[in-house]
Amino acid sequence: MQRPPPEDFALKETKPHLGGGRISGDKHTSTYDLVEQMQYLYVRVVKAKDLPSKDVTGSCDPYVEVKLGNYKGATRHFEKKSNPEWNQVFAFSKDRIQASALEVIVKDKDLMKDDLIGYVIFDLNEVPKRVPPDSPLAPQWYRLEDRKGDKARGELMLAVWMGTQADEAFPEAWHSDAATVSGADSLSNIRSKVYLSPKLWYLRVNVIEAQDLMPSDKGRYPEVYVKAILGNQALRTRISQSRSINPMWNEDLMFVASEPFEEPLILSVEDRIAPNKDEVLGRCAIPLQYVPRRYDHKPVNTSWHNLEKHIIVEGEKKKDVKFASRIHMRICLEGGYHVLDESTHYSSDLRPTAKQLWKSSIGVLEVGILNAQGLMPMKTKDGRGTTDAYCVAKYGQKWVRTRTIIDSLAPRWNEQYTWEVFDPCTVITIGVFDNCHLHGGDKAAGAKDSRIGKVRIRLSTLETDRVYTHSYPLLVLHPHGVKKMGEIHMAVRFTCSSLLNMMHMYSQPLLPKMHYLHPLTVSQLDSLRHQATLIVSVRLSRAEPPLRKEVVEYMLDVGSHMWSMRRSKANFFRIMNVLGGLIAVGKWFDQICNWKNPITTVLIHILFIILVMYPELILPTIFLYLFLIGVWYYRWRPRHPPHMDTRLSHADIAHPDELDEEFDTFPTSRPSDMVRMRYDRLRSIAGKIQTVVGDLATQGERLQSLLSWRDPRATALFVLFCLIAAIVLYVTPFQIVALLAGFYVLRHPRFRHKLPSVPLNFFRRLPARTDCML
Repeated sequence: MQRPPPEDFALKETKPHLGGGRISGDKHTSTYDLVEQMQYLYVRVVKAKDLPSKDVTGSCDPYVEVKLGNYKGATRHFEKKSNPEWNQVFAFSKDRIQASALEVIVKDKDLMKDDLIGYVIFDLNEVPKRVPPDSPLAPQWYRLEDRKGDKARGELMLAVWMGTQADEAFPEAWHSDAATVSGADSLSNIRSKVYLSPKLWYLRVNVIEAQDLMPSDKGRYPEVYVKAILGNQALRTRISQSRSINPMWNEDLMFVASEPFEEPLILSVEDRIAPNKDEVLGRCAIPLQYVPRRYDHKPVNTSWHNLEKHIIVEGEKKKDVKFASRIHMRICLEGGYHVLDESTHYSSDLRPTAKQLWKSSIGVLEVGILNAQGLMPMKTKDGRGTTDAYCVAKYGQKWVRTRTIIDSLAPRWNEQYTWEVFDPCTVITIGVFDNCHLHGGDKAAGAKDSRIGKVRIRLSTLETDRVYTHSYPLLVLHPHGVKKMGEIHMAVRFTCSSLLNMMHMYSQPLLPKMHYLHPLTVSQLDSLRHQATLIVSVRLSRAEPPLRKEVVEYMLDVGSHMWSMRRSKANFFRIMNVLGGLIAVGKWFDQICNWKNPITTVLIHILFIILVMYPELILPTIFLYLFLIGVWYYRWRPRHPPHMDTRLSHADIAHPDELDEEFDTFPTSRPSDMVRMRYDRLRSIAGKIQTVVGDLATQGERLQSLLSWRDPRATALFVLFCLIAAIVLYVTPFQIVALLAGFYVLRHPRFRHKLPSVPLNFFRRLPARTDCML
């Protein structure tokens, strides 16, 4: 029996005070029903008019300062404009409000000291409340006052209200808890955002043949191949076996392309004239916008493309010399495949590329990212440890990023997001990161957002319409061992719109049918997945604010296929755990055969006799037994989602050298002595595996030698035994044979002896091909 995991790494069920459906005296409700409501004071500064000039130059450079206690936010300033428009929103957390009045001050930007134009004061007790789906509060004009309380020249259009994080203005607002962040780039880096992965297609290029090629050396047989380039992907066919000016290949090249199709497919036919020298016989460029799209297994039409040869003469511009060479190809964008950009073990989307092949959704997944507790300081600021944490969640093509909570080891996000679900056997991934691109972080060489940890939740393990509120440990593997970086608190709900459709999904293939009708090889899938993750990371890193490459790669588990001694051990023990049930059944049957418990053995004899006499009861008995086991285990069914298991991963007992090897670069960057030691260790492990594989091969060859006459005496004995067995079984009823065989296997220990049985002795004496190996 396994010991329970350490309490520090365990999943904890919580009971947060979620805001949805809560009915108070004024019956305020919220669309955010999976998070705790957070109250904010919102100030929308729209515009001003008729502002007076305060400078000696007679111009006005206005900006607005919104002040609430110690918190102060400011709009951008306009130069020489008396009727400026800002349309900026400021949000002040109600938990941190320590003042009773809000001041909105209009100032004139000056080199020495900014001049006051006027201000408006609001009593917080008089501020109205607004909860979506109420319409936004209409802004109003307010006359500015001077220091003496008299009416000043100019008016300011404002809207002030109390709301929650469900407000439409929340994502783009300036937040009081981020008051230390300045600069437009830094402010955009802390806001919440929703991203969409680019639409990915598999591009199949079937190179059939070429005609009328013109190699420079007519006196030799050309060694021709085709090279295809799409972006940073480059593939080539084998050298054609028909060494002539009309070569043939009939070879498929697979690429990953993303919409919008910006780069064309470049094909070049090249001749290998020397070991490291190739001559280009012709090129062609094919824009992907005009490539036909295939949605099923029916082949598309082939097409001929003219090849052009570019000759560059020194001192002259490039000239195009046209000639009659052509290449015959079948090119199509495959809409019937799902482009894998994640590991197949925890994919979040399994739909084909073509939208017309999608089936209707089966439900909705809602995730409330509440808060984090006990985060580790990820960097140092002003001599103390700090963390600027944000979350990223990925499911299907939709990525979400929460706002960054500045300088907090216990950040509260309370943001809720929703995804459509098309397959229950999918996984959502939530990662927590430290934002390293604030306060001039972009200028720091190689600044990367640090990973704090991630959580995966498989939807099929969730009960429908139940709200799961748990605190998940954030575990990260470092070269010196596994470390808990904190805990993330989430609320998750999977709502099923059609139970019948969801049950039907369990009978459907996991991947679209093209993966089975025209399967891709394992090496192709690995290469295409690498290209797909590269395209997704590059595209999302170009968004604003960017979802950076290191974040996307961590969420997509890039590099998880690399060798790891720790992971290999974990997988081995997973196999042993799976086989543990069969081993336990074998031990139980051995106890039955050895009469350890005579009453149980007698009952097994009676059951065996009944099944032999009435064989039609065998299958019903097996299925009834499985049914009873399932009903019995229902009492101990898991009541919480799965989470990262350090013991299953062998992360808590991994040797430091094994972890150092896991974090080594590829190719290695370690000293030669260490690499030699690890190589020797791998050789010893591989030697043991080699022995096991050899033993399995030996047993298989012994089976083959039963009828091969390699050992003439053994084969003669076996053939004679088969003849006698055939005659005996022909004249003896099968039930008699089964009873005799069963009683022989279950015989009492006093009728047994410790030496191996005759059939086993005979089998072990059979020859194998080990004698023929060097």
